[in-house]
Amino acid sequence: MACNGCATSSRLDFDFSMAFQPIYDAVDDRVWGYEALVRGLAGEGAFEVLSRVSPEQKYRFDQDCRIKAIELASRLFPADEEVKLSINFMPNAVYEPAACLRATLLAAARCSFPTSSIMFEFTENEEVADTAHLTNIITEYRKHGFTTAIDDFGAGHAGLGLLVEFQPDLIKIDMKLVRGADSSPARQAVVAGIVGIAEDLGITVLAEGVETEAEFAFLKRSGIRLFQGYWFAKPAFEELPQVRIRSGAAISASA
Repeated sequence: MACNGCATSSRLDFDFSMAFQPIYDAVDDRVWGYEALVRGLAGEGAFEVLSRVSPEQKYRFDQDCRIKAIELASRLFPADEEVKLSINFMPNAVYEPAACLRATLLAAARCSFPTSSIMFEFTENEEVADTAHLTNIITEYRKHGFTTAIDDFGAGHAGLGLLVEFQPDLIKIDMKLVRGADSSPARQAVVAGIVGIAEDLGITVLAEGVETEAEFAFLKRSGIRLFQGYWFAKPAFEELPQVRIRSGAAISASA
């Protein structure tokens, strides 16, 4: 069954690619995965690319982003271990969950990329009026073995209300809560609350936007395992960057 929204969506009149930013596992001291971040062909940022997407193109753009991320990851990721590929998706661009996944599944099969290595994350900053629709999306994705995540947690529209409706596999604490958390009692209290709730619900926590060793050290002491941010590595265009680890050395995905 084809997705009507994707089938009738206007084709893109521009090209784009992806940069990859690593997600670091502080417990196993390894690269856990990489987030695929949309970029223009000359390295233009996500905002500039997204500003070119018209309402009539949003379905097509969402599908094309997934395919591009999988194609690049299948070439770049180490073949001898499972590393997660994190793909952003727009819930409001998913017309019918099962049908909209066809292109993703076909791309993964064509590239011999395991679906168990794919994580879909949606940003809390995108307002979702129909939470039942979002729940249906998450349920369908889990049927195929995909990991699910809420991005920018703590800075968007729904906050804790989303966790009442459904529980993703992972939440990414927004960088506004991470920045300066080592010296801010208010941020420390909020982070502790999020970590406690996530632990009770069996949800993994990732801190994004980490820029200093002090932030990393505090957040790790707080019980957070996964990290992402410039202190570890900046996104690399169509490449996998080396990652700074706690010893100050650098590792690759296969280390």
